[in-house]
Amino acid sequence: MTPQRQLVLDAVRQLGHATPEQVHAGVRRVADSVNITTVYRTLELLEDLGLVTHTHLSHGAPTYHPVEESPHIHLVCRDCGAVEGIDPASLEPFVAKMREQHGFRVDVGHIALFGHCASCGAES
Repeated sequence: MTPQRQLVLDAVRQLGHATPEQVHAGVRRVADSVNITTVYRTLELLEDLGLVTHTHLSHGAPTYHPVEESPHIHLVCRDCGAVEGIDPASLEPFVAKMREQHGFRVDVGHIALFGHCASCGAES
C-alpha cells in the first residue's frame, strides 16, 4: 500500500460516503500533490482489492464507502442531499420475491432509494 493509496483509503473512511471529487479534496488537505486521476485510479484499485465499494446516489459520479461498514440500503434526500443507511432486512420480502420469481439475486449494497428525509418532508 503506497502512501497515496493509504491517503485515499483514509479519506474514504473519514468521509463515509464520498464522491471521487470529495475524496480528492480530503486527500489534498494532507498532500496537495495528489491529482484527481490518481484518486480515480486508486478508488478503482481499492474496490478491486475489496477495501471500498461504490453506489450511485445521483446522476453524477459514484459514491464510495469503506466495506467495513455493514451492508446497507441508501436513503437519499432529494432536497438536502442527506444520505442515511438502513438495514437491508427491511427489503427482505422484496429480495426474496425477486429470487423466487425471477432467480435474481439483488445486490442491496447498490440500492439507493430517493425521496425526502424527515426534516425536509416536515417542511413541505
